Amino acid sequence: MSHRRDISLLFSTRIIRLFCYGFLSVILALYLARLGLGEKQIGLLFTLTLAGDAVITLLLTTSADRFGRRKTLLVGASLMLGAGIVFVITHNVVILMAAAIVGVISPSGNEIGPFLSVEQAALSHLLPDQKRTGTFAWYNLVGSFATATGALSGGWLAQLLQNNGMPVLDSYRVVLMGYGIGGFILVILFLCLTREIEVKSARAASAAPTFLGLHKSRRIVIKLSAFFSLDAFAGGLIVQSLVAYWFHVRFGIDAGVIGSIFFGANVLAGISALLAVRIANRIGLINTMVFTHIPSNILLILVPLMPTLPLAIAVLLLRFSISQMDVPTRQSYTMAVVSPDERSAAAGVTSIARSVGAAVSPSLTGIFLASSTLISLPFFLAGGLKILYDLLLFQSFRTLKPPEET
Repeated sequence: MSHRRDISLLFSTRIIRLFCYGFLSVILALYLARLGLGEKQIGLLFTLTLAGDAVITLLLTTSADRFGRRKTLLVGASLMLGAGIVFVITHNVVILMAAAIVGVISPSGNEIGPFLSVEQAALSHLLPDQKRTGTFAWYNLVGSFATATGALSGGWLAQLLQNNGMPVLDSYRVVLMGYGIGGFILVILFLCLTREIEVKSARAASAAPTFLGLHKSRRIVIKLSAFFSLDAFAGGLIVQSLVAYWFHVRFGIDAGVIGSIFFGANVLAGISALLAVRIANRIGLINTMVFTHIPSNILLILVPLMPTLPLAIAVLLLRFSISQMDVPTRQSYTMAVVSPDERSAAAGVTSIARSVGAAVSPSLTGIFLASSTLISLPFFLAGGLKILYDLLLFQSFRTLKPPEET
């Protein structure tokens, strides 16, 4: 019974967290622009946010199996709460950047912080191998739906408040308050987790010589991390907040419409993650990761080539309908090819690699968005680099199978 309770709690925290990330992402760049920050400053702040997240996540996840998974999750939730509070109460750019570095703020609407790594390890610990990929798919599905609902709610809440006479800046600040409340709820829920999520062999694991919490699986994890970093660098060029800003500049649409677009996009992304399980059962995890990812990135390149808003939205939604099939398969594969007592560290190191890869690119996108001639370049760069990642991953890992495929 405790296993079911812990799994339900981990799904609940995923839903609340991703709702908050989506809730914030639609208005974050608009809020910072309203405070007087230019495109380059906004891109730099997002870069600092992701860079700070990389350091914090590395420190927390590589020691989570020894320090305690529940304690690690509580620290992450506290940092999310603190960042939300600071962004509400100050307009000072230096303080905002400090909060972005130390706290947990998601400019993309995607996972950030130590949560995903530790929750993946905990779920893998509670589940048999045969159920891991399917559970991860549902875990990603509810997250995508939560992000979609959050994006829709955040965009339209700000719009409705403005329509009823609230100043634009204050309407964005209400959304930021909601983000901070979400962090507080996460603290409460993480306190309810049991010891069943912890590593049983923590004493043996701590005795083994480790590098970043890894021992036997070190080489595999480092190689995966290098590839994931490339993919994340490409993804960082098109974080949701900056894509929202691109739609605003290119087509002149407001926050409510942008929220609706990303609601549909994230719903489709969630469904695509669930469909990945059936495909993976037929062709394997690595093949599913690669052969669904390449077409989605071709569609990404086509988005800025569309001459009208309806066509751009249609291609973006089509892209999202297959874009996330690699996510549960990637997560499941990483957990499958490492030792149980390395799972938090493996998930953390690969997550850090993704965060580091994604940290530089938003500042580049900020520069591109400031130029009318380069405004669409992030889509082309992101799509091309992601296709390169797919080819490298397939060439290197097509022969290394998870236990359920051997």
